[in-house]
Amino acid sequence: MRLWSIHPKYLDSMGLVALWREGLLAQKVLLGETKGYKAHPQLIRFRNTDEPVLAIGCYLHAVFIEAEQRSFSFDATKIVSTDVFPLMPVQRGQIDYEWAHLLNKLKNRAPSLYEINKTLANPLAHPFFKITPGGIEQWERLQAKHRMNA
Repeated sequence: MRLWSIHPKYLDSMGLVALWREGLLAQKVLLGETKGYKAHPQLIRFRNTDEPVLAIGCYLHAVFIEAEQRSFSFDATKIVSTDVFPLMPVQRGQIDYEWAHLLNKLKNRAPSLYEINKTLANPLAHPFFKITPGGIEQWERLQAKHRMNA
């Protein structure tokens, strides 16, 4: 499960669809409607809010908006709860880590999108997040090469 902290506009079609599906799965987990993924670290930041289901709903709503702008037909009625929710912090190091991870995926999966994005130095955060100073988030499962540098 990858609930990207970076803006969904950077994702290729496959990545955007995967984000939608994984976000809906995360919503089910937070609602207690599934047995799997209960301890997944990507859910920690949502669980640490006063209203985890509302938080994931607001996150999903931004994904839905991006999909709508691309003429995808996602079903917004699958989002259980949306309302005003304060922006959640995400550290710059997390954005940078995810950006490198995405670029690596795009290099193979969507080379033209990789070429467009490879020189972007400061990618935007998902609209649900505000970027704060700091490194990679504590809940992130680091790939081996990043573990050594953390």
